[in-house]
Amino acid sequence: MDVQVANHCSIKSAAKASVPQNAAECGIDNTAKKKSCSRRGRRGKRRRGKKAEEGNIEYKLKLVNPTQYRFEHLATQLKWRLQEGRGEAVYQIGVEDNGLLVGLTEEDMKASLKTLRRMAEKVGADITLLREREVDFLVRKVPDDQQFLDLRVAVLGNVDSGKSTLLGVLTQGELDNGRGRARLNLFRHLHEIQTGRTSSISFEILGFNSKGEVVNYSDSRTAEEICESSSKMITFIDLAGHYKYLKTTIFGLTSYCPDFAMLVVGANTGIAGTTREHLGLAMALKVPIFIVVSKVDLCGKSTVEKTVRQLERVLKQPGCNKVPMVVSNPDDAVTAAQQFAQSSSVTPIFTLSSVSGENLDLLKVFFNILPPLSNSKEQEELMQQLMEFQVDEIYSVPDVGTVVGGTLYSGVCREGDRLVVGPTDDGRFLRLKVCSIHRNRSGCRVLRAGQAATLALGNFDRSLLRKGMVMVSPKMNPTICWQFEAAIVLLFHAKTFRRGFQVTVHVGNVRQTATVECLLGKEELRTGERAVVCFRFLKHPEYFLATTLITYSWTS
Repeated sequence: MDVQVANHCSIKSAAKASVPQNAAECGIDNTAKKKSCSRRGRRGKRRRGKKAEEGNIEYKLKLVNPTQYRFEHLATQLKWRLQEGRGEAVYQIGVEDNGLLVGLTEEDMKASLKTLRRMAEKVGADITLLREREVDFLVRKVPDDQQFLDLRVAVLGNVDSGKSTLLGVLTQGELDNGRGRARLNLFRHLHEIQTGRTSSISFEILGFNSKGEVVNYSDSRTAEEICESSSKMITFIDLAGHYKYLKTTIFGLTSYCPDFAMLVVGANTGIAGTTREHLGLAMALKVPIFIVVSKVDLCGKSTVEKTVRQLERVLKQPGCNKVPMVVSNPDDAVTAAQQFAQSSSVTPIFTLSSVSGENLDLLKVFFNILPPLSNSKEQEELMQQLMEFQVDEIYSVPDVGTVVGGTLYSGVCREGDRLVVGPTDDGRFLRLKVCSIHRNRSGCRVLRAGQAATLALGNFDRSLLRKGMVMVSPKMNPTICWQFEAAIVLLFHAKTFRRGFQVTVHVGNVRQTATVECLLGKEELRTGERAVVCFRFLKHPEYFLATTLITYSWTS
């Protein structure tokens, strides 16, 4: 029995006895239904991994009538698992500590559920039934300060694969009409509406409450209301699919620090256009990726299966070394979400339609259960560091002044903090004050590491700011660089890569043209080769830490 905890507990659906009706299913006769199914587990047929001390997954054989002392211990343990999952935990009932699936009688299971409800109520959590055979529950914390769990998902894929349409259907709750109606609210420019092609970076949100229910689908839902009602938020970063806008897509991947990437592939076209480039970029940046095969309503079953087989072949190639996992039912979706976050090699594959709605519910189940990559300890370590905020967007808002948007890389930012921003063209850092903070259009007083937000800077001169700058604590004493060395892998180039080439360098939120000064130990570089390369920026110095580097190059 797996239970997802999400701080404030009520069961989504009734649980059934984990002892199957068919005795042959568990390898026991009908007279032994009250005995556990451990015999099957000892034969090695049903065993999960040994329980880890860290992480948000907890194994419990049963929770039947605990003493008061035992109950307090169980509640404390639940708090720990919630902290590890940053507000979410999965309880697997009927499982021994070594991962052996034992099972429960119906009476013991009801008693265990009753105890689990009490535990969740004590810590302020909700529980959601995930499965009925091996009963899974999600327990999710109801945040005391409205600090919801936020996961960022970059949406990749070739042009016309259905990325924006899928996001429109997920976030608006209405199916598409087959002519792109669902995507209209996502476009930012007139030419995007006219051509149906995304050319800029846009954001959409999908919220889940503590019971695992989607909170977007209401007639009068605004972004502020969604944030207030949500315990978990999925922020989609809709990126361009056309090769013409590849640099914009790379900037979205490097700058906005996505937790996961969703690669959308049209079932009618298969792997085409920029699909391979987008897959390679996500893997080079070590962003966990899952795949959605869209437009299955346009194709026959054989065509969909052909596209899935094509994807499986690519994922299994030596350059990828992935383990594809086709999701075909809710049980698969639960398993995929858990394994996807634990292993970088697992790649779930969904087949769905934004017109008929086929298998859309499986993708929602996956998003609801998908845990964060970092645990509470790693998050706390980031928050203890000095503040560093990456400037990705700059706005001028009437009656507010200059506003910058971006991601807090480390530390904590509060209203009224005095920071420095830079570097300017001459390498200086300028002092400023944070007047207010907004996340998803809702005001907040504190911004924590890993969160994206907009910061109002009052009457600070907008002309002094540019994308790629950082706002840091004055205690950091930031340093800048004109020239740097990087160990690179040349993913693809039509010609040889040599000294004098000009390339566009992407490092975090930095995007600037640089010149290749030299290749250490080599005269030139070809596709697939590695080298340490010395670069020099052309326009102005930059600030960045040692991090993943991507270059998109062309001959000067």
